[in-house]
This record gives sequence, C-alpha cells and structure tokens, in this order.
Amino acid sequence: MKLAFFGSSLVSAYWNGAATYYRGIIKALYEIGYTIDFFEPDAYDRQTHRDMDDPGYATIHIYQPDEVSALQAMDAAMDADVIIKTSGVGVLDGFLEKEIAGLRKKGKFIIFWDVDAPATLDRMEQDVNDPFRDLVKQYNLVLTYGGGHPVINAYKSFGAVNCFPIYNALDPSTHHPVVKASTFEADLSFLGNRLPDREKRVDDFFFYTAAAMPGKRFLLGGSGWMDKSMTSNIHYTGHVYTKDHNQLNCSAKAVLNISRDSMAKYGFSPATRVFEAAGAGACVITDYWEGINEFFEPGREILVARNGEDVVRMLRDLRWENALEIGKAALKKVLAKHTYTQRAEELDRILESEFFKVKTKA
Repeated sequence: MKLAFFGSSLVSAYWNGAATYYRGIIKALYEIGYTIDFFEPDAYDRQTHRDMDDPGYATIHIYQPDEVSALQAMDAAMDADVIIKTSGVGVLDGFLEKEIAGLRKKGKFIIFWDVDAPATLDRMEQDVNDPFRDLVKQYNLVLTYGGGHPVINAYKSFGAVNCFPIYNALDPSTHHPVVKASTFEADLSFLGNRLPDREKRVDDFFFYTAAAMPGKRFLLGGSGWMDKSMTSNIHYTGHVYTKDHNQLNCSAKAVLNISRDSMAKYGFSPATRVFEAAGAGACVITDYWEGINEFFEPGREILVARNGEDVVRMLRDLRWENALEIGKAALKKVLAKHTYTQRAEELDRILESEFFKVKTKA
C-alpha cells in the first residue's frame, strides 16, 4: 500500500516537534511493506536547519508554500492509495484540509492525522464558524497521536467517521543510551520550543524550580527562549538537533517533560520526548496528566509532579542511583510496550479494516 503524507517536515525538526514522531511511524511502516511519499513545504527555515538527508524509507517532495505549488503536489500524490493531511503543517493548513477532503469524491481514501488533537478540538468548540467543523466528517478516518477516549469521543461528536489514537513511541535504533556529554550535564534539563500555550506551565515547573534551587544546574534547550528572563543557574543551549538528543537525555540527573495546556486538559497524550528520554534510560519527571499510568508506572518508571514545588522536592530528594534505577525501568517498559514497530502494526490493522471496508462498499 502506498501512502502520501502532507506534513510539516520529515527531514527537519526545526520548529517542528512532530518530526521524530513522523520519522518513527513512517520508518516502521516502510519496514512492514508500505511505500511512503512525504510532501512538505519549504517554510520556517526548516530546509536550512535539516537534521537529516532524505531517508531511504520515504520519498521527500518539497513544494513552495503557495496554493499553486500545493495543488501541484496534490496532483503528484494521486497515485497513492491513501492521502494523509496532518495537522500543523504551518502554512496553507486550511487550504490543504479543504482540497484533500475533496479528493474523497474522486475515489481517494483520505485521512486527517492530528498531531495536536486537543488544540484542534478546543478550537472547533470555541468557534462555531471554524471551517474544519464541516470538513472533518468528509475524511474517511481521523488518526491522532494521543488523547484516548476523551479525544475519540470529541472527534465523533463532530461527525468523524472513525477515530483512532496512534501514540508516540520509541525507535530504539535512534534513541538509546549513550555516554554522558559535559555540554549537557545538569541536575534537570528541559527541551521544548517556546509556545504560548505552554509557557505558563514552563514558568511553574522549570523556571520556578531553577529560581528555588540556586545551587543546582539547569539546562534549557529549544527555540525561542533567547529573550526570556532566567536565573544564572540555567544554561540555555538554543535549538538542539536530534542527533544530540541522546546525549542531552543521558547527561542530566533528570529530564523534565511539560505538556501543552490542551494536552494536559485532555490527558492520555504522552509527548514524543517522554519516550525518547525513556529510550535513553533517563529519569523523567513529568507534569501530571490523566492516563500516565497507561504508559508508565508512576514512582517506579517515571516521576509525576503537579506543580513546581513538587519538582523542587523531587529534585532535592533524588539521588543518582535512584535516577538510574527509574531510567532503567522506563527503558525496559518502552522496549517492551512502546516501540514504533508496535504502533505501525496497530496502524496496519486499522488501515486493513477501514480501507478495505470502503473499497468493498465501492
């Protein structure tokens, strides 16, 4: 089966948090027999901040961020069995969603793959004139990278034919334990771009903790923080390329995960970085969200904080030997239960059922 993805970028993680999710699931799909074309716009300087050359597991098509070029890209995708529009391409999202929805009338099986479902659903709930309210029911299928039953039920309430979460996971060949690097040594590290719907939580969980613990070393990675006021015990590294993620995760006593507001609200949305850090054997401290215990056992495989005060307490009490034990348990769990190979097999079963159900009716 051939799939055509319209997404933000497969080859660049620059201002593109979904990149490693795309890489993991697409690579795993390729390994079980799928052919994949990935169409991405030349936008946000992503092509000048590439993390990788074109991979062997997908054919990359780069188009200019204008409607004419986007339509030409869609024409080039018409030989695919399934055409997928992901959320958050960053340019022409509304245009692409409408035009790809129209391909169903041309006999194409079309999927909307939402990598930020809570935000999409909140947007539709708050705006009765949101054009995607009418479009969502035109897609054969909605996939999300998290959200559990709250997201499934919400999408079905908007008329989605069907909805399945395909959760973030681990590619063990990409994210794994490595030797520490002095560049990334810290008592606590946080890697994430500066986003308006997460900054208040970053203030609480990360910046508050750093200010409360002047004797500890903190590391901040990600784009957009250069003009943020921060204490002198925070080392800001800027954008961290994916090739350096393993060393960053392995070099801190603990790695902090902070959800975006909407993800925390809906729950059941473990971030890609949680699995990447666990895959490197890191001790992860995450903010609380509903459904954590569906993925990791709190206290043994992950530490869960409800506010910055919890992070301060955990960091004060955490010893290296305990951090290593938690990281080791988390690594064991993700290798057993949360690899992209397992996610691809799950998606293969979904596509076999949903795709052939439609083709049989035709």
